[in-house]
Amino acid sequence: MTQYRLTPLADALPSTVPFVGPETQERAMGRAFDARLGANENVFGPSPRAIEAMAQAQQWMYGDPESHDLRAALAAHHGISPANIIVGEGIDGLLGYLVRLMVTEGDAVVTSDGAYPTFNYHVAGFGGVLHKVPYAGDHEDPAALFAKAAKVDAKLVYLANPDNPMGSWHEGPVISSALEALPKGCLLVLDEAYIDCAPEGTAPDLVADDPRLIRMRTFSKAHGLAGARVGYAIGAPDLITAFGKVRNHFGMNRAAQAGALAALQDSDWLAHVQARIAEARDRIAQIAEDNGLVALPSAANFVAIDCGADGSFAKAVLDGLVARGVFVRMPFAAPQNRCIRVSCGTPENLDAFAAALPGALEDAKKG
Repeated sequence: MTQYRLTPLADALPSTVPFVGPETQERAMGRAFDARLGANENVFGPSPRAIEAMAQAQQWMYGDPESHDLRAALAAHHGISPANIIVGEGIDGLLGYLVRLMVTEGDAVVTSDGAYPTFNYHVAGFGGVLHKVPYAGDHEDPAALFAKAAKVDAKLVYLANPDNPMGSWHEGPVISSALEALPKGCLLVLDEAYIDCAPEGTAPDLVADDPRLIRMRTFSKAHGLAGARVGYAIGAPDLITAFGKVRNHFGMNRAAQAGALAALQDSDWLAHVQARIAEARDRIAQIAEDNGLVALPSAANFVAIDCGADGSFAKAVLDGLVARGVFVRMPFAAPQNRCIRVSCGTPENLDAFAAALPGALEDAKKG
């Protein structure tokens, strides 16, 4: 019988994934969800120009391994050099490359307890040691993160602004000021996946060549290209160059590159989507209020709703929604897990949520 010779590290890892996808849940239920409001996808869709560009892409050819045109357009958009930009398979893919570059067994890494779990998944996969700090008032706590990084001599510290899963955010100057306490030799991984949904001034005013941080951006959220898997990172040129040591050079397909380029050039569609997201956030907040719940302020394309009790109660509410055909998610760690997280949706999606929530709450109260 064949004996698979996994590395000791891989053999010791749990058989787990960061998320159970809605498709998996649908297969288990034997039916499709009526409203898909859990994955923070942009249900309003990508730019029609992006759809056309992807349809016209010459898929018989490999994608440009340098993503030259997209990197050049991104550089012009941000007023920086293409040498400051790496394109990859979504932020998730870029996080994996970054961790592979910088983390080996025993290396310390800092994040917030309950923050985006895919980063943790990559760190564990390369043998890093995760050190966590709690949220402060439903916000990630930059000062506490950087203090912990100094204490444990961390190589990386992860911070999302706006935050997932709470939707909270810090104004840019808060991040810039806190960065002064980042210990020498530690790199800040600033995840800005939701920055296009956030108020003006949320992004810190920091130069692209700053060696203390790498910024992660995506086309999955406001640009509506989650299925295409296009993300990019902004950092100092020597760090960006290092990605070439480990990345999949043909990981970006031609259609994804073409779609992202067209989406970047369609500012009118982006503005349209941003307005729809703002409307949906207001509607979710109203639905919460109508049911005696509190919606947390959000700078993302989702809203965290405080269910008013503990994580067990919130999980019961979530289960009740799922049973009624509405897919939502919830934070992983207490006390944030008192909430459910509802992605922005169409009016029809949110009608389904509004119809399902009272029954889900009643079932949860009955225990």
